[in-house]
Amino acid sequence: MQELKDRSLPMVVLSGPTGVGKTKLSIALAKAIGGEVISADSMQVYEYMDVGSAKIRPEEMQGVPHHLISVLKPWEDFNVTIFQSLCKEALKGIYERGRIPIVVGGTGFYVQALLRDVNFTENEDCPEYRKQLEEIAKTEGPEVLNAMLRKVDPASADAIHPRNVKRTIRALEFYQLTKTPISAHNETERQKKWAYNACYFVLNDDRARLYERIEQRVDEMMEQGLLKEVEKLREMGCKRDSTAMQGLGYKELFDYLDGECSLEKAVDKIKLSTRHFAKRQLTWFRREEGVIWLNKQEYDYDEEKILGVMLEKLKDAKILKA
Repeated sequence: MQELKDRSLPMVVLSGPTGVGKTKLSIALAKAIGGEVISADSMQVYEYMDVGSAKIRPEEMQGVPHHLISVLKPWEDFNVTIFQSLCKEALKGIYERGRIPIVVGGTGFYVQALLRDVNFTENEDCPEYRKQLEEIAKTEGPEVLNAMLRKVDPASADAIHPRNVKRTIRALEFYQLTKTPISAHNETERQKKWAYNACYFVLNDDRARLYERIEQRVDEMMEQGLLKEVEKLREMGCKRDSTAMQGLGYKELFDYLDGECSLEKAVDKIKLSTRHFAKRQLTWFRREEGVIWLNKQEYDYDEEKILGVMLEKLKDAKILKA
């Protein structure tokens, strides 16, 4: 088998904002090209988090192999370096089987890290300083850590959620070790060329329609038992500051369960947060070089037309035979 860093190895990426319809299109694409799907979603990787992550159901897979779905427990850590490691393991098997990997998901940061084989230098650490920071988080709160980070690395302070203590500590620890903001290091790594022969598609829709679909989907998730799912996770020992509980829908319902707001208010917050997230996703994709935009309205919402365009682009890139 070729080495994974051989730039001739094929890869298809299908990304786009939450709620745009990536899952259904990915199945049609995989069946058309002999592909296997790798999930680039930071929440679908967890077991027991099916409703809130809009996880694909087994019957929806239509026999297409999927990777990085329900492979971790909700109390386990998941970050970009773990994602890279799991992806490379999955890719090895996919290439050995002579199949084409289709990376599907809206976490643009993860997609970028995989495509460019970004090095996040996770092996460097500073245990004593980390303990100090962990103590500050416990006694003074995560907001204090966020303020500390803002002084040395404003870009990371903006990018990392104030409640995400682990990522905040990692950024502070990196600065302590190197005197360089981790955001600057990561930006340098992002300038790398793609490590694969890839086609990077971004599925998009009219913003008003997308927002309407997001609101509808949140209502559907509540009807499907999202609150019960969060209650069960809480009973299993998941804490509101854990990595898994930072997902949209989970952190807001934790606020409700902790008596900080009404259920109606929590649902409204989920809708608002999801709309804002979709907007941030689109901003991210617009900054990426080499992406192929698939605006659904330009194809009259005809998935056969969209799939046809994708197949032609894959032939142009020599990922498929003409």
